[in-house]
Amino acid sequence: MWKGVPGALLRYRIMAYVVGVLLVILVCVGVPLKYLGDSDLVVTVTGVPHGWLYMLLLITAFDLGRRVRWPWRRLLLIALAGTIPFLSFVAERSATKNVRAWLAAHPEEAVPAADEVSAR
Repeated sequence: MWKGVPGALLRYRIMAYVVGVLLVILVCVGVPLKYLGDSDLVVTVTGVPHGWLYMLLLITAFDLGRRVRWPWRRLLLIALAGTIPFLSFVAERSATKNVRAWLAAHPEEAVPAADEVSAR
């Protein structure tokens, strides 16, 4: 059995928020500044970190999804949510609700994994 679902959920939630905030800044501030204000500083400063952190979001989403046995379709939708402004927040909320319901049905999975206990 997979353990450590709460830790995986926390990692996913953090990455979803960080990636979501960077994408909103990139699209709502950076792109208008680049094309209307002739300044690509915000695009450069937020675009590259968003790309790298999006890869970490995919890893944390996959880790969480495998632990709670999500179907591939749900994993794909959550992965795509990180590419549309504001949608990563909606996906995070939906995933959190789903995982909390899953944990209520599988309380034995709420126990941290051995590697998470030793890291504390």
